[in-house]
Amino acid sequence: MSLIAVEAAIVLQDPSRRAEVLEASAPIQKATRDDEPGCLVYCFAADPVQPELIQVYELWEDEASLQAHFAHPNYVAMRNMLGAAGLVSAVSRKHRIEKSAPVYGPDMVATASFD
Repeated sequence: MSLIAVEAAIVLQDPSRRAEVLEASAPIQKATRDDEPGCLVYCFAADPVQPELIQVYELWEDEASLQAHFAHPNYVAMRNMLGAAGLVSAVSRKHRIEKSAPVYGPDMVATASFD
């Protein structure tokens, strides 16, 4: 079984609305984390460099849990709220993760290796 990561970049037409949009998304983020089986991470956050950008990071136990999310009222609520926020663009991608490993080994040295 593989983990599924979703990453997205949401660009708002009016950067001054970003804090408001993120505040409105917080209850939906919490509900998704709390109520949806298989949701390991669900985070919509302000990009620290681009004021119009919201970065999205999701981690799901498997494809079935992500598919269930797409039919869940939380997903519909987030889509509707973001759609009403004035988007310039929203690009999202899903990734199947076949292998995971810690970044730091026992010697506390970072490594890109999965061995």
